[in-house]
Amino acid sequence: MRIACPHCGSRDAQEFTYRGDAAPRRPSADAPAEAMFDYVYLRDNPAGPLRELWRHSAGCHAWLVVTRDTRTHAISDVQAARPARKGAAA
Repeated sequence: MRIACPHCGSRDAQEFTYRGDAAPRRPSADAPAEAMFDYVYLRDNPAGPLRELWRHSAGCHAWLVVTRDTRTHAISDVQAARPARKGAAA
């Protein structure tokens, strides 16, 4: 599988570290313990397109949001997890 890093170009997936579904949000500090348990341990395992977090750990170290079909591993989109800072070098 190849991932098209927006900074480095197309690279082998071995250069990246998978971090999971990009959708879950950490519960607030005052949320009940059950909410934290659900956040940490209970995840859906959908078949089809899924937005995931990946880190280009052997390259530019950027965090990416990769849209990947979990059935075929086909990647349909790759974006930086956050927009570049104004005035930052590309």
